[in-house]
Amino acid sequence: MRIAQVLIIGLSVGLVGCGNKPLHDIRSNSDGPDEFMVVPVKPLTAPQDYDVLPAPTPGGSNLVDQNPEGDAIAALGGRPSALDATGGTPASDGALVASASRYGVPSNTREALAQQDAEFRKRQARWSGFKLFPVDRYSQAYRREAIDPFPVNEAFRQSGRDTPTAPPAE
Repeated sequence: MRIAQVLIIGLSVGLVGCGNKPLHDIRSNSDGPDEFMVVPVKPLTAPQDYDVLPAPTPGGSNLVDQNPEGDAIAALGGRPSALDATGGTPASDGALVASASRYGVPSNTREALAQQDAEFRKRQARWSGFKLFPVDRYSQAYRREAIDPFPVNEAFRQSGRDTPTAPPAE
């Protein structure tokens, strides 16, 4: 009887460890509101003349919609109107964009990176599915890719380079 109990407990622990869990489990366990679904909007204003209203544009922007890039540019003293409507790049930054993309820019960068990342996570997750206790699988998968800033900062200091944003060495 004792052997059967140990065998049942061992099998149940083994099966629990075989679960296929995502890297980060960010589901909410509460029935409360989802704070990420709330999007603040600018205050509504009445038009000057109700007879002269613009035609509605399906899928277009609204006057009270947020414009984070334009708001950030305005907060930093720039002109939000300088944003290009096609890609968000100001016309004055055309030379910078041309220089940065002088060797070509692949059109499928996001898809290629997503595929490479999925393959990397699949390779890293071969043996990470067998855990008895919950762990942060994301940190496990990317632990070799992480940069510890303190040794890197110290290496820069030892090489004689300035590190003006880092706290001074004591």
